[in-house]
Amino acid sequence: MTAQTPRVGHASIDKVVEWVDTDASGHQHNSAIMRWVEAAEAELMRTLDLPDYFPSAPRVHQEISYRSKLWFGQLITATVEVQKLGRTSLTYAFEVRGHAHPKSTGGTAAFGTVTVAHVPPGFDKSLPWPGGLVEAITRMMAEDTPAA
Repeated sequence: MTAQTPRVGHASIDKVVEWVDTDASGHQHNSAIMRWVEAAEAELMRTLDLPDYFPSAPRVHQEISYRSKLWFGQLITATVEVQKLGRTSLTYAFEVRGHAHPKSTGGTAAFGTVTVAHVPPGFDKSLPWPGGLVEAITRMMAEDTPAA
């Protein structure tokens, strides 16, 4: 996802950049981006009523491109969208946008992808996603895909 409107199953959250989210220069710490992305991911799973997702979805890959700084007190929107559902993995595209602020005109601050694997508690390797998760995500993706 770059600076585009999400097309496939997605969720967004709004947050204010808090002091704890910044480094000594007053703009966001690099780790804040992933916390906001994970909050949007949690919103997506709540929307899909999939509470068992998180204890079994460790991150196996992430890529982040940074475009601009986000400042203490600035409102941000973090959006995740399902990019690919595999047999044992799930890849999200994400974007974190800053809203207008005295130190910034706003716009895309960071974007990238996160891949998670399905590793249920008690297992050491990935296993196929449960049918309920596959059905919920497949249905959501079909509903969000524009008609041809």
